[in-house]
Amino acid sequence: MQRFFDRPDPVPGRGEVLIRVDVAGVNPLDHLLRSGLVDGLDGGRPFPRVLGMEAAGTVLARGEDVDGLEVGDAVFGFALTGYGTYAETTVLSAPNTARIPAGLSAAVAATLPVAGTTAVDVLDQLGLPADATVLVNGVGGGVGLAVARLAIGRELRVIGTGSAAKREHAEGIGVRFIDYTAEDVAAAARELVAGGFDGIVDLVGGTSLRTVAPLARDPRNVIAVGDTSVSDLGGRFVERRVDRENLERSARLALDGVLAPVITAVHPLFEAPAALAAVENGHASGKVVIKVA
Repeated sequence: MQRFFDRPDPVPGRGEVLIRVDVAGVNPLDHLLRSGLVDGLDGGRPFPRVLGMEAAGTVLARGEDVDGLEVGDAVFGFALTGYGTYAETTVLSAPNTARIPAGLSAAVAATLPVAGTTAVDVLDQLGLPADATVLVNGVGGGVGLAVARLAIGRELRVIGTGSAAKREHAEGIGVRFIDYTAEDVAAAARELVAGGFDGIVDLVGGTSLRTVAPLARDPRNVIAVGDTSVSDLGGRFVERRVDRENLERSARLALDGVLAPVITAVHPLFEAPAALAAVENGHASGKVVIKVA
C-alpha cells in the first residue's frame, strides 16, 4: 500500500547534506524496493519508508566534513539509504552529490544520477571507437535512451530493441529500432549488422539477454546493467561510478546536449503512485520524474 505521511526534516550527519527536493527521479529500482523481493536492498529497513534514490534540490543544511557544497547551492545526487526522494526534504551523501551547473534545469539534473552516470559508465567500459556498432537491448526506458543518445554522441551506430510504444522516442534520437513484439530480434539484428555487434548493452536481462548475447563479436563486450548472470555468458556487469566527478561529467554532457534525457512525464508529488506505476509496468518511455517543489 502506498500512502503519504508527515515526518520531521532529517538531520544530516557527517558527510551529508539536507536538501529541499525540487524534482525526484523515478526508477525501476524504486518498485523493487517497495516489493521487498530483493534481499538487503536499502539495508533491509522495515516499512513504512520513503521511495526514490535520486533528486535535485537546494541545500538547507550541512553535516560535518562536507566539502564543496554550501547552504543555498542547487545540487543533484543520490539519497542516503533509508531516506528516499519522494519527499519535500531528504538527505544526500555529499560525495555522491554535485552542484547543478548554470543553464541546467532541476528536472534534467534529477535524471542524471541513475540514467546519466549509468550511460557514461557503460560506454566507458566498452570503450568502442567511432563507427562501431552497439545494440541497446531495452532502449526505450530512461537508461536505454540515455545510453543510446550518448553512444550516438560518440559517433557509434546504434540499434535498439523495445516494444512498439518505444519506437517513436528511440527513432527520434537516431536509433535503428527493432520491435521485439513483432520481429525475431536475433534475425532482425543480423540483417542490420551481418558481422555481429562490436558491443551490446543489456537493460532487460533474463531470456532476452541470452537471445542477444550471441550477437556480439566478442562476448566480453556484452555489458549488463541489471542481470549479473551475464558473466555466465562471458560478458561483464557494469562497473558503476557514482561519485561527484562522474555526476559533474554527466551534467556537462547534458548541458552540451549529448546526454539530454528524454523526459516523457512530470508528475506532482501527490501523483507519485501513478509515476511509479508507469515505470513498474514498463509502459513508460524515457524518464519519469516527480516535481515536488
